[in-house]
Formats: sequence, structure tokens, C-alpha cells
Amino acid sequence: MKHPLAHPLEEGPEAEAAVTRVADVVAMRLRAAGIRYAFGMPGGEVVTLVDALERAGIGFVLMRNENAAAIAAAAAGLLTGAPGLVVTTLGPGLANAVNGIADAVQERMPLIVISGVVDRGMRGRYTHQVLDQAALLRGVGVKASFEVEIDGTAETVTRAVRLALSPPFGPVHIDLSPGTAASTAPAPAPARRVRTAGAVRLMADLGDAVLNQVGELLERSSRPLIVAGFEAARDDGGTAEALTNFVTRHKIPVVTTYKAKGVVDENNPLVLGAAGLSPKADAILTPLARAADLVLLIGYDPIEMRPGWLDPFSDGATVIEFHQATVDHGMHGSTLEVIGSMAGALDALCDSRCVARWPDNEPAAARIALARAFDPPVPWGPHAIVDTLLARLPSDALVTVDSGAHRILLSQRWKAKAPLALLQSAGWCTMGCALPLAIGAGIADRERIVVAVVGDGGFEMTLGELGTLRDQGLRPIVVVLQDASLALIELKQRQATLRPAGVAIGRTDLAAVATAFGGRGFNVRDVSTLEVALLEALAVETFSVIACEIEADLYVDRI
Repeated sequence: MKHPLAHPLEEGPEAEAAVTRVADVVAMRLRAAGIRYAFGMPGGEVVTLVDALERAGIGFVLMRNENAAAIAAAAAGLLTGAPGLVVTTLGPGLANAVNGIADAVQERMPLIVISGVVDRGMRGRYTHQVLDQAALLRGVGVKASFEVEIDGTAETVTRAVRLALSPPFGPVHIDLSPGTAASTAPAPAPARRVRTAGAVRLMADLGDAVLNQVGELLERSSRPLIVAGFEAARDDGGTAEALTNFVTRHKIPVVTTYKAKGVVDENNPLVLGAAGLSPKADAILTPLARAADLVLLIGYDPIEMRPGWLDPFSDGATVIEFHQATVDHGMHGSTLEVIGSMAGALDALCDSRCVARWPDNEPAAARIALARAFDPPVPWGPHAIVDTLLARLPSDALVTVDSGAHRILLSQRWKAKAPLALLQSAGWCTMGCALPLAIGAGIADRERIVVAVVGDGGFEMTLGELGTLRDQGLRPIVVVLQDASLALIELKQRQATLRPAGVAIGRTDLAAVATAFGGRGFNVRDVSTLEVALLEALAVETFSVIACEIEADLYVDRI
């Protein structure tokens, strides 16, 4: 899958001639990296940068919260192939974005974070809103932190972009003071093409000897299993297509993480389902993982998994990891690690003689059991809502889902037909991500239908972003599962034999809130009303909020 901006553009002489300030150099280098949108909330320290971004053709998307801005920026970057860009003022502006930046760290999303900072000449005397911003972000795991100076501006930005796009992807921080931003810039060198993810490694890196060894292991296997992760789903080097061909050729069953759903069309009978968060799913899938004699981990990062996936494979199994870069974890061991082009390796292995011979057709039985485990228990509730969305939304709709009990259910019940069609926070698992993810997706592709599925807790955390939807002319459908509870936490309290405390949420009239922000609002309590609301929401030229009133008890023992 090629992104429209996967090969960043070079700027022509006219664009370079217009550069006069350091901020302009920063902006032009970001544009050269394929970035077309910045997300954030400006402050006095970044007004020159915002002006430069707009002049360079990078639109500034005003968000209501810097945390949401970072998540939206990362989503836009994921879908365009360029890094996301979030801009904040100094101090509280950057601090407020920390959760979204941490999300980009653990979700392995390339993100450029530019923050204002006090001018160097004042730092010894001035303390208002001042903190060590690099140290703040170092604690959440940014890949690097730089400060832009008048000399070397272009090289600093280019280096930051290259780091963000080097596997494993992640955020890079840049401080830019207002005095430096407004200073006259030296004549910049011509913009160079920034290396992208698809060009990081060549097939030659893998080596014939390694592939021959893997081929021999495949041929000796009788119970092979593939576990595919997000790196495979988002790779623009053709990994999804190569994996589909490989699976079809060798009839090897596939388990995916939540974020890798759709890397192989989930209607394919060889795709068993997703794993990572549901005890019910783990009870079905981990015995299969334990029984496998060969496990191929394709772009798999266990950061999405829970304790049930600690040491999930038998001691006698051969475990082979395929990655663009080594993943740091201690969840399990591996026999062999193949670093390089995942698509190239899978294509090269397609002719291997491997025939899966699982006894009693165990993978097919697991697929059936997994589907039945999440069947709707009653005509109306979260299960029925997910099924209605799956049946009524266009097949190419992009869905985002928030953290909570509903995410576990949707991730198990949803059938993704293509990679990156279902977006969520699965490594960091932050609440309040669905609406910002939908904003980033909508900005990246204004023609695509985007649907955000969120609980009432996560939705009320991000209500202000309805103003962003209105001001940006975005028209996502926001489906709120309104159970008047932090349902997942209430479940955990019950499992610990504790009384519910701190989880009750009052029932806000969310349809009225949507109307107040300039959108369309619907309150629904049954499938037929939901179907009507979806049809109307698909037809209107504004955003819609569909509040589905349900009971939190319907999650008990069902996720």
C-alpha cells in the first residue's frame, strides 16, 4: 500500500527564494518531508512559526487541546506517509501534549513535536512557564530532542524527520524560540529528499542463507502459525499483499493484534481473529499458539499484548521474527530474527514447500469458537451496535475506536477488510483517542467516510473537539455507547470483588450537545432507530453524534 505522500516533494527555486526567516526554513523543510498539516494550539512563542507554516502551504489545524492535537497529528501522518506535526507553545502547552506524545511513542508513530521556548538570552533570569522541556519528553521516550539555531536550521529539521521515520518509528522534539524563529536565515541549501520508511532497508540485507534456513524450517513444520502486528499493517512496502499471498499459498492460520486487523482480509477463513486484550479471546487463541511447532511473527510488537501473552509459545516451537528493526521487549524468546524487507522475505519464501497439517482442523475450530464467544446476547446492546455498524457502513469506511470495554468488543467482532481501516490506541491504550484519531483521518482524506466509536467517558473527555469538527468542515459520524459508566473499570472492580466507586457517569443529552456545536444529534435505543440515524448521518454535510443508550451490565462475562 503506497501512501500519496510516501515520497516527499522537493521545493523549487521560487519556494526557496521566499525564505527569509529561520521559521520559514523550518516550514519549508517540513513541507519537503511531505507534511501538509500542523495540529495544535498556538501561543505567543510560536506565532512566527505558524505564519511560516501557512506561507509554506502547511495548514494549521486549531485543536481545543494539545493532547488531542498530538493524537490527531499522528493519525494524519499514518495515513499520508509523512510524519505527523504537532505545534505547542512553551510550558503548559507542551506539558498538556505529553499524553498524546507518549501515545506516539508506544504506538510507534512518526511525529514531529515543535514547541516554543524562552529566548536563550532570558533563560538565566526569567522563570515564567519555564521548565526543562527536553527532560520532560525524554521521560516518555521521544527519540531525540533538538533546539533550532540560526545556523544549521535546515539540517536540524531534516535530521529530526529522518529519525522519526527510522524504524521503530516515533516522535522527535524540536524547541524553537521566538527570537530565533523571527531571525533572518542564512541562504538554505537545496532541499534534499527525506528517506522514508519504505526505503530504509533493502532485500539484500536479508541474505540468501537466512532465507534458505527459514525455508527449511517451514518445510519441516506441520503446525505453523502466523502472528501479525501493526508494523506489517502500516508498512508501505507491500507487506500486506505479500502476507496475503503467502498465507493463501501455504494455508497457514493467522492471528493479528488489534492494530493489525485487516492486514489480511478478515473474511479470509485462515484469519482466526485478533488477540491482545480479551480474556475470552485469549482462552481460545493462546492454546493454539502453544500447540504451534513454528510461529512466524510478522511485524509483531507485543506492546499491544497483556500478561496472557507472556511466553505464549511452547519451548519446542521454532519462533521467527520478521521486522524492519528489532523490537525491545521481554515477552518471549525467538529462534531467529530476520531484519529487513518483510514483503521481500515473504515473497522469497512463497515457493517453500510448507503444508499445514493441524490435527482436527484446530485453527478452523478456534475461528468458530472465537466468533461465537462474542455473539450478541440480546437484541439491543453493544454487540448489536457493532454488528449494525458493520452491516450498514460502506465497506471502505475508516473506523476509530476509543479505549474501554467497547473497544475490546469491537476489536473482536469487527471484520476489517484492509489494513489501517480500524485505528485505535493499543500500545498506550489512552482514553479520549477516538475523536482526535477521526480528526486526523478526516484531515488526511476529506472524501473518506470516518466513524468514531467511543464510550461516554472518552467522549466527554474530548467534547471540545466537536468545535474542531465544525471549524474544519469535517463530517465524521461519532457513535457513543452511552452506558453511564466507565464500564471496563467497573468490570475490574467486580472481578476484584469490590464495590463500584468512581465509575458512574450522568447521562448527558449528547444529541443536544452535538446540535449546540453545529452538528446533528441522535438519541437511539434500538437497532432500527440506529439504522435510520446512520442513513441520515451518511447523507448530511456536517458531523453527527449518535448516542446509543445501553446498559453497562451487558459487558459482564462477554468480553
